[in-house]
Amino acid sequence: MALQTLEFQPGVNKEATDYSAKGGWVDANLVRFRKGRVEKVGGWLKLGSNSYLGTGRALHSWISLGGTRFLGVGTTFKYYIEEGFSYNDVTPIRSTTSAGDVTFSATNGSSTITVADTSHGAVSGDFVTFSGAVSLGGNVTADVLNQEYQIDLVTNANAYTITAKDTSGTTVTANASDSGNGGSSVVGTYQINVGLDTYVSSAGWGLGTWGAGGFGSASAISAVNQLRLWTHDNFGENLIINVRGAGIYRWLENSGTSTRAVELSGITGATGVPTVGLQVITSETDRHLIVLGSDPLSSGSRTGTVDPMLVAFSDSENELDFLPTATNSAGSVRLSSGSFIVGGIKSRQEILIWTDTSLYSMNFIGPPLTFAINLVNEGAGLIGPKAAANAPNGVYFASKTGFYFYNGSVQKLPCQVQEYVFNDLDLGQAFKCHMGVNSEYGEVWFFYPSIEDDTGEVSRYVIYNYEENHWSIGSLIRYAWLDAGIEDQPLATAKTSSSNCVFEHEQGYNDNDSAMSGVFIESGDLDISSGEAFSFVKQIIPDMKFVQDTGATNTPAMNIVLKRRDFPGQSLTTDSTTQVTPTSTFSNVRSRARQVVFRFESDDDNTADNQLGYKWRLGSTRIDIQPSGRRG
Repeated sequence: MALQTLEFQPGVNKEATDYSAKGGWVDANLVRFRKGRVEKVGGWLKLGSNSYLGTGRALHSWISLGGTRFLGVGTTFKYYIEEGFSYNDVTPIRSTTSAGDVTFSATNGSSTITVADTSHGAVSGDFVTFSGAVSLGGNVTADVLNQEYQIDLVTNANAYTITAKDTSGTTVTANASDSGNGGSSVVGTYQINVGLDTYVSSAGWGLGTWGAGGFGSASAISAVNQLRLWTHDNFGENLIINVRGAGIYRWLENSGTSTRAVELSGITGATGVPTVGLQVITSETDRHLIVLGSDPLSSGSRTGTVDPMLVAFSDSENELDFLPTATNSAGSVRLSSGSFIVGGIKSRQEILIWTDTSLYSMNFIGPPLTFAINLVNEGAGLIGPKAAANAPNGVYFASKTGFYFYNGSVQKLPCQVQEYVFNDLDLGQAFKCHMGVNSEYGEVWFFYPSIEDDTGEVSRYVIYNYEENHWSIGSLIRYAWLDAGIEDQPLATAKTSSSNCVFEHEQGYNDNDSAMSGVFIESGDLDISSGEAFSFVKQIIPDMKFVQDTGATNTPAMNIVLKRRDFPGQSLTTDSTTQVTPTSTFSNVRSRARQVVFRFESDDDNTADNQLGYKWRLGSTRIDIQPSGRRG
């Protein structure tokens, strides 16, 4: 029998059985399809050497009029603006005490410091900076006290504990001489409360962190005892940031990265500005600041309580004026379809707003109404605030039941991995789902928390290639995504073994200077004459293309793994593993079965050096396969 070329349809199909998917792919990790061929995805590299505190769940990039590039990073703990690879803490200040309101007490032999501050309003994990303190008399010096601390434990409404440290971060233990209280001039500057790193769906027993309120009793959901999510958008050169369900703040570009964002409603000249919201968006041509899920106006003042279906917008070109008058274009509209606004996104001359059940289109029409908000679709809500992405050809988004595309109307995307993804998606943590575009490759990436992985955190992804119309899947922990544009390469937040960081993607072919492991793709079952006869595979002639990083001198390698079984319900047995290098010609194998499966994978068993700095791309591998009788 002549050599047979292995030609597989592009895309992973998890809806079919392994046998019915013959001629296609059934499983994959860290590969993409480009021009119908499989290749390893691009690598990633840490953006600079610095890191930040907390899990980064929001990214936003812009350039000032002076040409400075800024990157906003919202985390569970803080908000940073990255400039020149430095993460500058611009987290808003919640309150500042009067001098002498704060006192300290230490215990001999302990590093725990008790801080007394009446009605401090802090929760465990909050950040506070002390100034004006004097030494407690021993090891706990003024330098130890006068710095930023993260609160360990809130003991009651008037006290909490911290762990003493020196200016290098090394723990300091109090001695018998540390009997003072820090003096009468201590000032405590508190940053806004931190949020949780997990989503809480309802109130009740054990809600939130210790000291956040509600432990052991029913309590209302708030930004403090909820998953911390940020939204952000520019108003000119300045940045508007919002904690979902809480405050709205502004950072001034001309003030520099050493200054903090301040509450928008407290700025001089602010009129009717919302004090809380679910998301902020700036409209493009008419430039209104829009707050989704704003608190309503009552007698000219905001109530301070989120109305989850209210859309409020400022006067044109004035982010500080939200009070509707006969001479401005400020106003508000309350949506009717759904129970709360999940999220929104800017798209071609319109703003799309999703509730939990529906999609609205918001368009600027001018006075007297300012905006027209039209119901586009009922039944296709958004699974999470970040689960929509604006691609060159339209907007892609995910609901709780599938993937959708919007370009004037809503279409459900045919998807060969839908059941696989949504049966595995942890709906309890669905607000962590996020979607981003990799426009260089015509891809939309959807990241989600997996039930199977059982981490409660984003751990898997699915890729849709909107140019070639196929899907791929894999495992990768990323908390937020930002496409290239202002940035040279796509950015994503992640964690290394020791820190939280931003990765630049499509940078080389490594995992942050280490070998990228676990890269593979596996075919459906192949047979001869529908499995009537056994197949005998005796030779593989590989066809691969290797591309190496500039300057790499190692010899790249990958594996072709041949598996077999006689019936669809049987487990696969590995028959052979063939290592392939750029100079490989053929490999003799011996495999006899009714069905055979091919797996192409990175050579993780090879030396680390040989795994570095390359990608592989499949061509038209050929096999010598022939009938081998009907009896086993």
